[in-house]
Amino acid sequence: MATIREVARLAGVSPATVSRVMNGTANVDEEKRRRVLEAIEQTGFHPNELARALFKNSSKIVGLIVPNIENPFFSELAREIEAEAFQHGFRLLLCNSNNNAEKERMNISMLKQMKADGLILITNNAHTGRLIADIPMPVVVVDRHVIDVREIASVESDHYKGGRLATQHLIDCGCRNIVCFRGPQEFTSGALRFQGYRDICEENGLPVRYIDCEFLFEAGMQAAEEMLERYPDADGVVAGNDMVAISAYKVFRNHGIRVPEDIQLVGYDDISFSSLVSPEITTIRQPIREMGRRAIQLIYHYGNEQNHESELDTILDVQLIERQTTRKK
Repeated sequence: MATIREVARLAGVSPATVSRVMNGTANVDEEKRRRVLEAIEQTGFHPNELARALFKNSSKIVGLIVPNIENPFFSELAREIEAEAFQHGFRLLLCNSNNNAEKERMNISMLKQMKADGLILITNNAHTGRLIADIPMPVVVVDRHVIDVREIASVESDHYKGGRLATQHLIDCGCRNIVCFRGPQEFTSGALRFQGYRDICEENGLPVRYIDCEFLFEAGMQAAEEMLERYPDADGVVAGNDMVAISAYKVFRNHGIRVPEDIQLVGYDDISFSSLVSPEITTIRQPIREMGRRAIQLIYHYGNEQNHESELDTILDVQLIERQTTRKK
C-alpha cells in the first residue's frame, strides 16, 4: 500500500502539500494540485482513516444506538438520520443494544475510541446517564429523556398532545370505555402519552383504565388478551405504538371481535406498516423525518459552535391520521 511520502515523492511536492490537497485545508497551486491528484491515482493511495481521526480528533462518524432495531419506528428513524448525516459529510454507525445495558456500554466505549463526532441515543436503560455523563462528544437523546444526564440536546415529539389526540378521537367516535395500553412509565414517551389519555378521560368523566405494555408486538398481544378478561366492555383502545395496535387487532380478530364495529383502535408513530396492513391503522403521526434531520443538525452545529441554548431541546408537533380502525358514528 502506498504511503503519503511516496505520493509526495512522485508528485515532487512535500507530504504536507499532499495532506492539504486531500483535506482541502489550504489553497494549493493548481499545477501542484494536479500532480498530487495524478500521483494519488497512479499509486492507489488511500489515507489511514484511523490515523486521520486521531490527528484531527474527528472521524466524521456519528453513532446511533437504538434499543431494538426490529421495531420499525427505530429502523425508519435510522434511515432518516443516515440520509441527513450523509448530507453533512458524516457516516452513520448503527448500534443495536437489544435492550442490553452491557452491550450499550460497550457500544458507547467503542464510539469514544473511534473519536466519533457525536452520539444519537435512544435507550431503554434507566441508568445510561451514568455512561454518557463525561464522554467527549455531543449527545443528542431522541424520543425519550434519560435519567441523570445532561445531554447537549433532545429531540422528541409532543407525546402529551399525542395521548390527548388519540383519546379525544375515540370519544368523538362514540367510545366511552377506553383502555390505554400504556408504555413504560420510566420513559417520557410512555409517561406523557398516558398522562394525555388520563387527562382527556377525566375531563370527559370517563373511567381511566390501563394495562402496562412494552412497545413490542408480543407485548401488545398479551395486553389485548388481558384486556378482554379485565375490561370485557371496552369499546376503544389507545395503543402504545403501531406495532402494539397491529398485534391487538390480531387478537381481537381471533376472538371474533370486529374492528371498528365492536372496538375501535388508535396506534402511535405512523410507521409504514400502519397503512399497509388491513384494516389500515388510525394513528398519531410522529414527524420521523424531521426528528432524524434535527438530531444530525444539532451535532453538526455543535461541532461548528453554532448552537444556541434555546434551540437545544426540540419538541415537534404530532398529527392524528384517521384510517380504518376508527369510525365516527
